[in-house]
Parts: sequence; C-alpha cells; structure tokens
Amino acid sequence: METLRRRLSVARGDEPADLVVRGGKVLSVFTKEWLETDVAIVDGFVAGLGEYEGLETLDAAGRFVVPGFIDAHMHLESTKLLPDEFARLVLPLGTTAVVADPHELANVLGTDGVHWLLDACAEVPLDFYFMASSSIPASPFESPRRPLREGDLESLLRRRRVLGLAEMMNFPGVIAGDESELAKLELAGRAHVDGHAPGVLGKQLNAYAAAGIGSDHEALTAEEGRERLRAGMWLLIREASMARNLQALLPLVAELGTSNIAFCTDDRDPEDIAASGHINGMVREAVAAGIAPEDAVVLASYNPAQWHRLWRLGAIAPGYRADLLVLPDLVRFQPNVVLKAGKTVDEIERPEVPEWVKHSVRIQPVSSDDFRIPWTGGAGRVIGLVPDQVVTELLTLELTTSGGAAVADAAEDLVKIAAVERHLGTGRIGLGFVRGSGLQHGALASSVSHDAHNIVVVGVSDEDMALAVTRLAELGGGIVAVEDGRVHAELPLPVAGLLADAPLVEVIERSLACNDAARALGWSGATPFLTLSFLGLSVIPSLKITDRGLVDVDRFELVPLKV
Repeated sequence: METLRRRLSVARGDEPADLVVRGGKVLSVFTKEWLETDVAIVDGFVAGLGEYEGLETLDAAGRFVVPGFIDAHMHLESTKLLPDEFARLVLPLGTTAVVADPHELANVLGTDGVHWLLDACAEVPLDFYFMASSSIPASPFESPRRPLREGDLESLLRRRRVLGLAEMMNFPGVIAGDESELAKLELAGRAHVDGHAPGVLGKQLNAYAAAGIGSDHEALTAEEGRERLRAGMWLLIREASMARNLQALLPLVAELGTSNIAFCTDDRDPEDIAASGHINGMVREAVAAGIAPEDAVVLASYNPAQWHRLWRLGAIAPGYRADLLVLPDLVRFQPNVVLKAGKTVDEIERPEVPEWVKHSVRIQPVSSDDFRIPWTGGAGRVIGLVPDQVVTELLTLELTTSGGAAVADAAEDLVKIAAVERHLGTGRIGLGFVRGSGLQHGALASSVSHDAHNIVVVGVSDEDMALAVTRLAELGGGIVAVEDGRVHAELPLPVAGLLADAPLVEVIERSLACNDAARALGWSGATPFLTLSFLGLSVIPSLKITDRGLVDVDRFELVPLKV
C-alpha cells in the first residue's frame, strides 16, 4: 500500500519522481498521438504524463518515446539460448517481454523441465510469460519422452506467470471433437487459449474457433488472416527465420486497422535476430511497407499485451509498467535507451543449469545399415520442400535404386531423411526422402526437431548419416554437418538437446559455421537446420516424418514410403 501511496503522490506532483523522461515525443497507443510531454516514473511504474520533477532526468529531446515491444508468441528453444543470453540479445533491441510456449522442453523433459525453465526465468530482467504446452505430443504419430496429461497442465496453469493454454496443435483432433483434446479445453485456464491451424478455413475454422481458441499465428495469406479476424480470433502475424508471413498479411492492417492483430516471431535463429532484429525488425519492415509508425508500434506493444491480458504492459500511461524505449528515429527502430521497469539493464545473472536437464540423448548405436531402404523399384512418397515455409508438399517420384535399395540421388535433388527416436533408446527409426534441399554431399543432423525433438538427419551417404547421428549422441544434442566420415562443423546443445550453455557470441559463431558447412555441401534452400527441424512436425501439411514413419498430415495418418 505504501508503494501505491507514493505513486499517487508523484502523480499529483506532491513529491519528485525517481526518474523523469523529458523532452521527447511520447506515443499514446490509445489515441495514436505523439505527445510532447514528460514521463514521471516511480518504483518501476509510470506515475503520470505532464510537467514533473524527478530525482534523475533522462533527456529525450528530439527523440521518440514508445512502449517496450512484446513478442506475442515465441519458443525460447528455437533461439538455442539460455534465458539470460536471450535477454542480452533482445533487450537492447527493445523487446521487454515475451510470451513463450515451452513445448520443445516439455517434449524432452516433461513438466519437470518446464518448471525448471519458469524458475530460471524468474530473475531475468526480461519479462518471460508462458503458456502451458497443450500438445505433448503434437499428434499421435510423434514420440516425446512422455505425454503431458490434464494433471500436468493443471500444475503448470497454477504457476504465476502461466497465462493459459499454448497453441492447440492437434487442430484435426479439436475440429473432430476428439475427447482428449476437448478435455484440455475444459481445464481451468481454458478461457485463454492460443491456436495453431494452418490452412484451416470455412466450417472447419468455425469449429476450431467455437472450441474457445482465440488466436492463430499460422495464417499464410491475407484470405486466411481475414477469415480468422471475421471469426473473432486474434491474428498473430509471424515473421520467423523460416516462415515469413509479415509482407503477406500487412495489407490487412492497411485495410482493416490494428484491431485484434499483433506481432510475433515464433521460431527465430539467434544469428537472424543479431543481424535483422527481433520485434523491432518487424516494426521497421512494416513501416517500410507503408504502415503508419503509430500502428506498427501498437501491433508490437499494446496489442500483444491486450491479447494476453497483461493489462499493465504495452502503454505509456499512469499505472503502466515503465518499460520504455527511446528511439532516435521512426525508420530504423533501433533504441538508444531501453528502460525496463524504469531502469537501464546492466548486469544479467546466469541461472543455474542442473545436470539433470542435460544428457537427454539416449539412442541405440547406429550404423549405415540402419538407413538402408530395401527397394525393388517403383514410386515413393517424397517430402517436397516449399521455399521459406514450414509447410511441405507430398510428391510422388520414382526412386533411384542400387543394390536392391532405394538411394539418394543428388543429381535429381533427392536425399534421404531419417527420424531417430532419442528419448528412451527404443532404436525406432523412420525413413524417407526429401526433394528441394540442393544437398550434394555428406549429411546434416539435428536434435532440434519439432515437436518431439527426436534426431532428424538428411544425407546423400548412409555412412555420413550414421556418423552425424552418433556425433549428436556424443555431444548430448546439437546440430552437426559431416562429409566423408569427418565432422565439418557442430554446435553442441547439451541442455535438453535444445539449448547451448555457451555465451551468445560463441553460439552465433558456431551456428553460422554450421550453416556455412551445410551450404558448402550443396544446401540451397532456406536456413538449413531450421528447415530440417520442421520436417518432423506432423501437424503442418502436407508430408512429414517421425520416428514412426511418414505422416500424411492432410489425411492425418501414417503412410508407407511406397505408393
């Protein structure tokens, strides 16, 4: 109560603020006006706008003051960084809060791993909010360490910074009224549910929205986005490292305004963030495409807070958290001052990483024989890559044979793919083929493979595929590029096989080296290992692979390689 009394006293002008931001043009996200006013801050909150005195003063003359940016939906694990390193990366770019779905960690370590992550983020100055991962596994065709049941979700929903249910990825199950999916939607906390419905339109979208699911970040086209808005859903515009949907969906902002629309990054590589920015990069691109700066900032701050009911974030107004950015211009959106709860951030401590969150890669020993596919000729189902998207095509192609087996054919841009179960050491391996990678030699492998995060490996050579998988097991997880029996580049990810325990600079350096090695082996598509990681996601159309085999996502069933 004393804190509130002091805030009111400062608001009335009876005593000085801790800090006054003076002389800048302050954005009101409510009226989209630029106000030439001071901002009085006390105890980490805005006390008032107007003429104020403060114990300290920040001169913002000639600059623009906007709320801190909020990522409406992201996966920390995709950055490969521990929470403190992620904060060091994005806080200077103006991101002051994120809403994360930790379902990657949940697939590998269960609720114990998620509770550890929540504790690890508690003292980081970047605000981490979470959604309880609702789809472990994402579909019946995937093999996590163990499924998350209703009781697991209830335990997570009781945590203070858990806001609701994360993306309901099994959209066919929701639409069909599957009992297990409906049970999740009946849990306490079901009033706030994120969605995941790629390509879903018409009556099927009606059913998905009628289940109480309030958002979707999977819209690829303006038509899909418009239908979601008409259904009363929030449209979360995604600009990830691979699935880049910003330009396709911005026309809706120009046409309809900013209501029920917010920005998110979903899955971004750390080197992409370092080079192109985070949410501030989306704001920059939106303004360059003709969106008014005021609208772009609202999509990046106030609207994400409104969707996630973070009522005291996302605005510069009395009673709101003093997460402020001072921008020198409205072109680059690169802040030269970032205030988190009214203060600059200097030191960020590293959370403890216990040993039990490591050593998560458990596989049976593999050899080249494990990747041999007996074949007597004929057509097979092949995963066709779609440039810059996580969706794939289901192709039917004649497979090249040699010695009674189907083999990779680099000349035809056809390489082998395998998913190796890595949680329980079952020895289960799903086998198939991919077209569109450009890979000419060697093999690439990753223990980051959405969403069950078994090992995924592509290669021209069975021997190199076996070496890549073996090396990942030795590292405790990571990404690796090999050729002719030699490792060319690797990035160890020992924390659950998903996160590095190294500094940001080293992670980016090694990640870039792995990408360079992949391209030296012929990879010609989008970001190599992020592309690879989505080939196991069995709830994104059209053909994917898990340790249980090929999944026809449109038919939502396992299918054989041979047509």
